[in-house]
Amino acid sequence: MMKTIVPQIVPLSTDKDGVIRVGSTRITLDTVISAFLDGATAEEIVHQYPSLQLADVYSVIGYYLKQRDEVDAYLQRRREHAERVRRQNEARYDPGGIRDRLLARRAGGGG
Repeated sequence: MMKTIVPQIVPLSTDKDGVIRVGSTRITLDTVISAFLDGATAEEIVHQYPSLQLADVYSVIGYYLKQRDEVDAYLQRRREHAERVRRQNEARYDPGGIRDRLLARRAGGGG
């Protein structure tokens, strides 16, 4: 008797901030795809992020390869958002001279 093949759902979920995560972990799609594009195998990715399941990583990589344009567009939006946040933070909190300020604080007994 032949068993019915059940289609698998790609183990991706979007959190409240719109960030796509893999499986039931906090590991982002960005992280897995970045590692893959850097040449890591699925096994190496799981070794680096033990909370991931090997089958999930293979599934996510397969999804990326089939939906490359869509995923690349998402990843680009994430990079642009990160850059905006970085610029906003730098405008709010001037990073220039921070080492000198910290050393002065330590020398003054404030730290």
